[in-house]
Amino acid sequence: MLTFLVWCVLLVVCWPLALLALILWPVIWLISLPLRLVGITLEAVFALLRAALLLPARLLGFRGADRRTM
Repeated sequence: MLTFLVWCVLLVVCWPLALLALILWPVIWLISLPLRLVGITLEAVFALLRAALLLPARLLGFRGADRRTM
């Protein structure tokens, strides 16, 4: 909602810039999609590496500091 209000203010103050932003936003979104996919893939790879490296410790019963003991 706030984004829409800011865009309306931009439309009133500087309508050519607002229309340019309205036209270019889908293009920028499409260009950023592959970068998001690369980011998701790298995050998954790092999570897999972390799980593989910490597997021996977990098998031996080590509990990390971020887990709460009940």
